[in-house]
Amino acid sequence: MGKIIAIVNQKGGVGKTTSAVNLSAALHELGLRTLLVDFDPQANATSGLGIEKRKIENSVYDVIINDVEAKDAIVQTKYGDVLPSSSALAGAAVELIGTPSREYQLKNALAPLRYDYDAIFIDCPPSLELLTLNGLCAADSIIVPVQCEYYALEGLADLMNTLRAVKKKLNQHLDLFGVILTMFDGRTNFSNQVAQAVRSHFPGKVFASVIPRNVRLAEAPSHGIPVMNYDRSSRGSVAYRNLAQEIAKKLGAEVKIS
Repeated sequence: MGKIIAIVNQKGGVGKTTSAVNLSAALHELGLRTLLVDFDPQANATSGLGIEKRKIENSVYDVIINDVEAKDAIVQTKYGDVLPSSSALAGAAVELIGTPSREYQLKNALAPLRYDYDAIFIDCPPSLELLTLNGLCAADSIIVPVQCEYYALEGLADLMNTLRAVKKKLNQHLDLFGVILTMFDGRTNFSNQVAQAVRSHFPGKVFASVIPRNVRLAEAPSHGIPVMNYDRSSRGSVAYRNLAQEIAKKLGAEVKIS
């Protein structure tokens, strides 16, 4: 049975979608069956894997609002399967207000897929509202990307408080799978100081593989491909492939080492 991991941080611009896209693709490259659930109305993970938003017949919005089966909305790509998003998802929180068990709509939709995949990643929106709450209730654990910049730890206390509240009241099995250090610049003392502070806040939970600042990571989404397919030798590509190896081992998966 596959593990469902929500990638979450209420701050924008921390590398959340970049991590979701590239980890899903890198694990797929290692031989794992992966599904990326784009649960952000901006749908950047959808376009980041080469899916044209205008040609989508059904999206995750239709799955949680219009009772479309999740398997019927999945789009297969050479980088792994995707449950795409669309701008319609922005109104889903309002539409779900009167729905019984509204926090569990995504969980219920993904339940039949657990045995079809080794890893299911949920790219959550950069906020702590009903859509993100659905992601947390659907997940077994979360991955938190944290940028190595000023204010890096700002808001993390709120996120951890939300995690504890969800675990206590809605999803008792939810835990922290790991923390990714992103936008790291090893040339600066400041990046190293932030990295040290994050490791002290989350002992034993910070991945060894650190994601650097890298122009190729910024360029790849505009081409609709993961960074390892855009520039395999770039520092960003190497970092995400190394991180995927870490995650695969933590999942207990048998992977193809290339």
